[in-house]
Amino acid sequence: MAVQVEKFHAVLDALAPELQTLGFAQSGEPEVSDTQAVVCFVSDKGALQFKYTGVRVEVYTADDAEALAASPKRLVVSLLPEDATDKDVRYVTGEVSETLSARFGTKAPVQKKQSQKMPQTVSKAAVKAGSFYDPNTLASKLCLVFPELREPYKANLAAYGEFLPEEFFEAYGTPRVVDAIKENKPATMKKLFQTLNEIYEDGTNDTQSLIAVTILGALDNDQILLARCVDYMSETMAPPVIEVNKFLATSAGKKARKKMQNPPPYKPKKKKKQGFLSQMMAGGGGMAPPAI
Repeated sequence: MAVQVEKFHAVLDALAPELQTLGFAQSGEPEVSDTQAVVCFVSDKGALQFKYTGVRVEVYTADDAEALAASPKRLVVSLLPEDATDKDVRYVTGEVSETLSARFGTKAPVQKKQSQKMPQTVSKAAVKAGSFYDPNTLASKLCLVFPELREPYKANLAAYGEFLPEEFFEAYGTPRVVDAIKENKPATMKKLFQTLNEIYEDGTNDTQSLIAVTILGALDNDQILLARCVDYMSETMAPPVIEVNKFLATSAGKKARKKMQNPPPYKPKKKKKQGFLSQMMAGGGGMAPPAI
């Protein structure tokens, strides 16, 4: 059975005006399998690949379609389970739209050249005033727990000109957190989860995804390691972390993890163009169109 794509449809349909404004047009037909749905867009500014795994929406980018197939760079990732509410869909849509606008809008290049400063973190005072913790703040806070992460964090900023959270966490942050959980030193565990609980509680959807999926999802449903964490996790964070680990331990979850870590090249098919929804339905085996 193909992955359910109704919520993915809703996000893409809502993003359509933004993509058009930024000059992106759909390239080829969407591909839907039992573990994911993929669709690409291209423009003179670059190429985009949208991927939905049934758990989250991922957006990759590259200079062109060829580079996208060979070495895609993750632009944004946001949790979107199949049982997501309309509010969740709107949140994900807004988050992706904001990221696309910042990256491909007319002001983005000027802002990049003007500033080489360290990105600001979100303070507790700002959160109390209505802001949310972002991935950069999560990374910065973890550097206080694990000082050895500070150099890789700075290197990430220097290499890309901006902070790319998935690159940092998958290579450095996540392995260090998993090692700490395996070591199970009470003082470190308490400090670590105080940070994760606080950031998760008032974090953006993207930040919550980093904690639940990218970082703690790497526990691979190890019941011993999860049991160690449960005593420290908040009531808000524990359920999604446990559910993510359960999913990633299933056959579909293992396939999704493998493809998340090694995105397959996407080769657009040269066929007559159709509307997005009709294309997605054809790729999904005749599924009924979503009620949007």
